[in-house]
Amino acid sequence: MNIGLFGYGKMGKKIEQIAQDRGHTITAKINDSSQEVDYSAFDVAIDFSTPETAFENITRCFEHKVPVISGTTGWLEKYEDAIEICNANQSAFIYASNFSLGVNIFFELNKKLAQMMAGLDQYRVSMEEIHHTQKLDAPSGTAITLAEGIISNSTYNKWKLNESGDHIVPIKSIREGMVPGTHTISYGSAVDTIQIKHEAHNREGFALGAVIASEWIQGKEGVFTMKDVLNLS
Repeated sequence: MNIGLFGYGKMGKKIEQIAQDRGHTITAKINDSSQEVDYSAFDVAIDFSTPETAFENITRCFEHKVPVISGTTGWLEKYEDAIEICNANQSAFIYASNFSLGVNIFFELNKKLAQMMAGLDQYRVSMEEIHHTQKLDAPSGTAITLAEGIISNSTYNKWKLNESGDHIVPIKSIREGMVPGTHTISYGSAVDTIQIKHEAHNREGFALGAVIASEWIQGKEGVFTMKDVLNLS
């Protein structure tokens, strides 16, 4: 499989290593929007670029019928437009706030736990996410996805950063050291606390998931999620 990489930072380099280890070829590394791109040279594009360039990168690939795997955050106000362009060009797309296989299982556990806790008013939910100091956005995209999973399966109706209240999922964001990513969901009452937690040990899990998604999407048409890739019912 020939892969075009949009964004060649730390994640792009890790994706390159894992893709090559799995027998694939990186045929383009696009780190500048002014670069000339031969879209015919790759079977799939993996986008870990920037919020400013992601939409253009993704939609140009669709226009050339190149399927896209994207983990870039900060551009999602144009997500529905991207889907429309994908479908119009009969291309394929997977976006995920986190491609880690473990995190995507954690997303489903989080939804199930939210359903189980929905009728227990004595418990209040809270979330904590910890990342390295180079991560400037807060909360993380993964934390937002987790919060949305709780909201869609309970009576909570919004999330807030460092703010609690009725029907609010409070998210505490911590930036310290070189932590790849730790997310903890807690349901606390006067008598006990229930917690689920995902702790990444390195970036490899994120990169591996993106490469596995790019393998899975070959020959497909439409918009999918990591839930489809992992066959999570």
